Parts: sequence; structure tokens; C-alpha cells
Amino acid sequence: MASGVLQIVGLVVGGIGLAGTFAVTGMPQWRVTAFIENNIIVFETIWEGLWMHCIRQANIRMQCKVYDSLLALSPDLQASRGLMCSASALSFLAFMIAVMGMKCTQCTGNNKRIKGHILLAAGILFILSGIVVFIPVCWVANTIIRDFYNPVVNVAQKRELGEALYIGWARHSCGGISRSEIPLNSQHTSDLKEPDDAKGLNFAAGLDLDQQTPPDLLRE
Repeated sequence: MASGVLQIVGLVVGGIGLAGTFAVTGMPQWRVTAFIENNIIVFETIWEGLWMHCIRQANIRMQCKVYDSLLALSPDLQASRGLMCSASALSFLAFMIAVMGMKCTQCTGNNKRIKGHILLAAGILFILSGIVVFIPVCWVANTIIRDFYNPVVNVAQKRELGEALYIGWARHSCGGISRSEIPLNSQHTSDLKEPDDAKGLNFAAGLDLDQQTPPDLLRE
């Protein structure tokens, strides 16, 4: 019962991580306008994402435009686009595999050993997807911080960390949590060990064999 509850909790956390991966991939708030020094035009906010950049004016109107070319992006955003697409595919695959390995599903029958291997594969994919999300988020964050403190960069071109980066870091933690909440060792080892009842039957059978009387002696 407890292992089933942990599986459900792990699946829910994995679903949250899946939704977070899709959200980070599509959100334009990777880089946001930094209001510093002479750049105090607070009624206009610029967002830069993997697929588009948006301009929001006075919390009333927002206009977004998709990038004309992938080559127009900076190297970190180019790599982040590919990595986030890979992370989205891995997260979706891990979630579907985890559903197949749940106790409450009958996709693979009732073989606990097979379900244990399926959940193990899903957990590894969850962790791998979290790592793939973590790399581009930290890469873009490092570029933003480096340019922010670089005196050569124009003030109007400096950016701050957007909401998508914080969601990406939270998504990274969901990968480890979803893997740790799925109990695998108990299911896997329970099939490998011999049940106590079977051991008792084998022991009783051994006693019966020992107590059998030897065959009659041959007549002279």
C-alpha cells in the first residue's frame, strides 16, 4: 500500500516536472529588461525567450514577434532551444513509461519484476531530463549575469533573470524527487527472493525424505 502511494506521488511530481518543462520551453521570460541607471522607462518591459521576444507596455498591451531566423539568436539561446526540445521529449517519454509501470495499470500485466524495470527506466529518464533542463538554464543565467556586470555592455542591452529560469531550476529538482519517490528496490528484490511459505514447504519435504524407512532387505 505504501509503495503504491509513493508511486502515485512520484508520478504526480513527474507530471509537474513535465508541465514545467513545456512551460519553460515556451515562455518568453528568459531575459527581461533591467531598469538600472538611465534605463528607467518602467512603462515598457522587454522579454526575450527561445522562440520570440515580447514588448509589454504599462501592463495593458503586449506585442510578441517570433524570431525570423535561428541564427539571429545568441549562441546560448540557440543551444538552449535544442536542449529544451530534447528535455521536453525526454520528460514526456519518462512520464508515459512511468504510467505503464504503475501498480494500478495493466499495460504490462502483473509481473512486478517487469514493472520494476520499467519504473527504473522512467526514473533514469526523469533525472536525465532534469539535467538537460539544468544545463541551458544555468548557461543563459551565467550569460545574463556576466553581461550585467560587464562595463563594456550598453545599459540598454543589459538584462535580468526572467521567470522562466527560476521555473527551470524548480523543474530540475522535480526530476530527482520523482525518481526518489518511486520504490523500485522492494519490488525488484521481492521477486528474486524465495517466499517464506515456499521455504517452509521445502524444509518439511526434506524432513519427510529423511524419515522414510529404508527399503526391505533382500531375502537370503
